[in-house]
Amino acid sequence: MLAGVTSALRRARREAWQRLVRVLGHEINNSLAPIKSIAETLGGIASRKEREIDREEMRDGLDRIAERATALGRFISGYATLARLPAPNTQSVSMKELAARVVAMETRVEVEVEGPEARLQVDPDQLEQTLINLVKNAADSVESRDGSVRLQWQHKSQGTLIEVVDDGPGPPDSENLFVPFFTTKPGGSGIGLLLARRVAELHDGWLTLDSRADGQSGACARLWLPR
Repeated sequence: MLAGVTSALRRARREAWQRLVRVLGHEINNSLAPIKSIAETLGGIASRKEREIDREEMRDGLDRIAERATALGRFISGYATLARLPAPNTQSVSMKELAARVVAMETRVEVEVEGPEARLQVDPDQLEQTLINLVKNAADSVESRDGSVRLQWQHKSQGTLIEVVDDGPGPPDSENLFVPFFTTKPGGSGIGLLLARRVAELHDGWLTLDSRADGQSGACARLWLPR
């Protein structure tokens, strides 16, 4: 039995391109949204006539926009295909400095930061984008509940455990959280958690998302990075 496959191949190619656009769009939007928010805040500062402009505040906001735009450009340019992230370009990174950049990108809720000074041998762009995704997911879950998000880390004998904890409703009851393009959020792409886990694996680590173990409502994303 013979069957024409041209139309099927065209449909598969079109779906592959659509998925690739969704992947890139997800990563771009995760950074463009806070950049837009910071830019609007700076615009409001610049338009105030009743007092002198706070130049240090303006400079800090512009620096954050420039840093995130530069890092995002490097991150996106490293994509060769949908299924393959670039190999990590590891270097010594201050966890406190990286965490400060991550929480500065989330303007909807205040993100608590807790952890000792630590230097990790990681790809800073990949890890920063991963934590931005995890913090954004946590903020999404608590935004309507006036909840809280905490980014914390601790040293273990063989590595560093990074956790993003929220007091939202908890993760969806699904085994498909890390399945490509699966999402429970309207308008979601189902890419953020998958990319975060892939970055963890490229660093010989792992990533999980579970309900909080302390009896409180909410979710806990746990990222393990070995020494």
